[in-house]
This record gives sequence, C-alpha cells and structure tokens, in this order.
Amino acid sequence: MIMLSVVVPATDAPPTLPACRAALHRAVAALEAAGGAAEVVVVDAPAFQPVCAARNSGARRASGDVVVFVDADVEVHPDALVRIAAAFGDPALTALFGSYDDSPSRGGPVAAFRNLLHHHVHQHAGGPAQTFWSGLGAVRRQAFLDAGGFDEQRYPVPSVEDIDLGARLVAAGARIELDPRTQGTHLKAWTLRSMVVTDFARRGVPWVALQLRHGRAGSTALNLGWRHRASALACVVGVGALLVRRPAAAGAALAALLGLNHGFYRLLARRRGPGEALLGVGLHAVHHLTAVASVPFGVARHLRDRRNDG
Repeated sequence: MIMLSVVVPATDAPPTLPACRAALHRAVAALEAAGGAAEVVVVDAPAFQPVCAARNSGARRASGDVVVFVDADVEVHPDALVRIAAAFGDPALTALFGSYDDSPSRGGPVAAFRNLLHHHVHQHAGGPAQTFWSGLGAVRRQAFLDAGGFDEQRYPVPSVEDIDLGARLVAAGARIELDPRTQGTHLKAWTLRSMVVTDFARRGVPWVALQLRHGRAGSTALNLGWRHRASALACVVGVGALLVRRPAAAGAALAALLGLNHGFYRLLARRRGPGEALLGVGLHAVHHLTAVASVPFGVARHLRDRRNDG
C-alpha cells in the first residue's frame, strides 16, 4: 500500500478535535494491521488561520503519496484509511471522497436533517465524480500541488473551495471517484440559522458563481441533479401557490416534493422517527428555497468577479 498523509485543519481549536484524532488513531492502526502506513498532520497554528491555508500548509508538510483531508468535526470509520489506500492502488485514480454516515446526530433535528441529507445524496451518487469533498477526501499529493491546492484568495472562509479544486482537477484530466463506503460521522451541531446562512452565503452564491466561471451551469453533479432541480421548482411553485391562495396547486407541489424525495424522507423516518421526518420535509423546502434565492446573487457575483479579473 502507498503512504497516506492525513491532514486535519484545526486552527480554531475545535472542541471536536479530540474525537477526530481518536478516530484517526483507530483508522491508522487498522491500516497498519493491513500492511499500510500513514501519518497524521494536524494544522493547529497559527490560530484562526483560514481553512484553505491550513489545508494547503498541511499538504506541503505531508510526506505521503496521497493526502487525505479530514475535517476536525469528522470521526472517520475504522476502515476508512484502508479503503482509501486500496483504491489508490489504481494508478489512474487521482482523487477520491466518501460520505457522512447515517448515525443520528448529536446536535438535534436540524443537524440530523443536514447530515442525513448529505449521506443520502452521496450514497446514491457513487462512481465517477466531477467534484471533490474535503470533509473526507483524498488526492494524490503531486496532483494537488500541481493544481495549486485550495484557492486561498477566492475562498478566505469555508465555502466551495473543495468543489472548485475538483473542477480544476477534472479540467486537467484527473479521474475522481466517490466511494460511498468510505464514511465518517459528522459531529457538527447545525441550527436553522446556520443552515440558511451556509446554504445561501457559503454554498449557494459561490457555487452558482463557480459553475458559471467553469462553464458548467448545466452540471448534474451531486446536488445539481435533475431530482434536486425538480424539487427546488416544486418548492417555488408551492410557495407561489400559497401566496395567490391556490391550495390545490400548493398540494400538488407538496405531493411532487414528497414523490421526488420519498427515499430520503423514509431514511429520516427510519433513523429519527416520523415526527422529525415531517419536520425534515419543511427543512428540505427551506433548503431548496434558499438555494433558489442564491441564484441571482451568484450570477451577480460571477459578473463582478469577471469584471475584476478582466
């Protein structure tokens, strides 16, 4: 097996870091038992260094052939590094990323909804990918350095820097895979406010701008698939119908949303109970509506960035 370097950005002294490190210790032990080797590089200084800079710094310090990025609020499964090392036995593979697991969240119903939504999307998108995820993702170190690493200037706060990296890798001819079996438990305690702010300012707006910048506005990768677009449309139609007092149309839109996402709502009900599954439908609608609201702002950011770059 090849040498892995696990990079954990932790310059903001996250309280979840001890749990993250303990899980990595177990994963490294499992890898060594299988005949592999890994080092763990925790970037915890200087304090409050931006996450992109912390990851880039860790990758430069790494000595392994493959850099495995793990967020400080993720507990990797014991077999995660074994799976990653085995996958990179294929010399044609450039990068690989995994998924959150379906363990009930410690952070309440909003956190459970977000983590299970991520799990559901990634579990149904295994195989070749056009993007990258740095919560639990691995990339050949030389390919990462050749691509310039994460864009520290464009993304000074956590945003879509990993998606941007994936787009640049693919443009350079890289092969990226999503392996749903490579999993970790997410420890983040989401709130409704943090969900909306993240979906709009940290994800939606910069994601739209990124897609336009790379000429991939029609991409169907992960959260941009036809099912997600149709769900967003159903939410917009439903809200519009309520505003003009058309209950039948609103009911039809709700039925469409339920039909399009019945698998996810069943997962919510199975893991969190029917009450939280019902709440999850509402949270899902908020998630989609926030994404729709971000589109014009994302277009405006793209036009602004193009003027500045010109």
